[in-house]
Amino acid sequence: MNSTEITVIGGGVAGLTAAITCAEAGAKVTLHEAHATLGGRGRATPAPYVAHEGAHVFYADGPHWSWLTERKLVGKLGYPGPRGPRRFGFRRDGELRLGVPAGMLKMIMHGRRPAPVDRDFGSWATEHYGEVAARAAANAISVATYAADTHRLSAAFVWGLFHRVFAPKPPAVRWVVGGWAAVLANMAARARELGVRIELGSRVTELPTGGPVVVATELASARALLRDDSLRWRSGHCVLLDLAVRHSHKDAFIVFDLDEGGFHECYSAQDRTVAPAGESLFQLDLPVTEGESNAAAHARLERFADLAVPGWRDRLTWHRTATARGRTGALDLPGQTWRDRPAIARGDGIFLAGDMVAAPGMRGEIAMNSALLAAQAAIQSLQHGDSVTSAQ
Repeated sequence: MNSTEITVIGGGVAGLTAAITCAEAGAKVTLHEAHATLGGRGRATPAPYVAHEGAHVFYADGPHWSWLTERKLVGKLGYPGPRGPRRFGFRRDGELRLGVPAGMLKMIMHGRRPAPVDRDFGSWATEHYGEVAARAAANAISVATYAADTHRLSAAFVWGLFHRVFAPKPPAVRWVVGGWAAVLANMAARARELGVRIELGSRVTELPTGGPVVVATELASARALLRDDSLRWRSGHCVLLDLAVRHSHKDAFIVFDLDEGGFHECYSAQDRTVAPAGESLFQLDLPVTEGESNAAAHARLERFADLAVPGWRDRLTWHRTATARGRTGALDLPGQTWRDRPAIARGDGIFLAGDMVAAPGMRGEIAMNSALLAAQAAIQSLQHGDSVTSAQ
């Protein structure tokens, strides 16, 4: 391998994955992060209330998890304890219930049935399981799409997500103490240990010349940097609400919203480090419908919170609201698969990584899996002596 280094632009999960992979292969690596801290969307608020910019669980059934655990980057796992909220349910017809529609239960048991790529999920699922079950399933899996129109996405895409979350087997979900932020801190330490030079507060506006470059930013930022208007893909749009309240046994642990596509989860039940003693920390999200204002969506989200966390306003100790648009991972329309998303290899020694590019997975998994592919391609490019010769 020659001495030319690999440059990684972006210090989130994709950038750190790419940097570590390249450094492990013996490459000299410089990572540029525009912000003062690493982490990207894996950042969290400071203690005593540690809230993330979205769901921060991991699924242990993909290559990203194996990559993390092989390097001991995960840390301690958390498990729901007896003192935290334990109720699990579904919002159906405005009420919190334990059961799901019979048709949706049938869908859960039919994981081996193939779903077509070129049909929308709503019409395909209605044909096989009925309209009520199809609508409930689409709303239930909106936790993974952050989209109010999940039923309009590719049937194969939604069906795959649905069975990862609702598989009739022990769930693959894993809670890490400290969440994504803790894992990213371990990744940053590993990168530095390998000799990766990390430049914070370093916003790159022109591609560096020389060795291969991995652009591990949001797709919109990559589009501007590479001056490539084709770098676009569909993503979700949702509102989020973080709540810390004094503990009550009436609060729910997890609620899937079959009415409007929302999701509620308590993160302090399995990780007591994220909230003070005697308090519970929740995150709720709800997709924004077409033409709806963010304010109206937040009002609906608060009504969802009324159901999952009864009387939360009287027990509130801390809260935060947020809106996420174009920041929720890739969504595939009918006729599309992950292979149709923006390609990782852009030519001339430039490679793309992130949560809306051509790699499999769900949200942050796409970022990690694309980063692994981008890093491997960058290493091969370096070995062949390829380099970026001019700004695009």
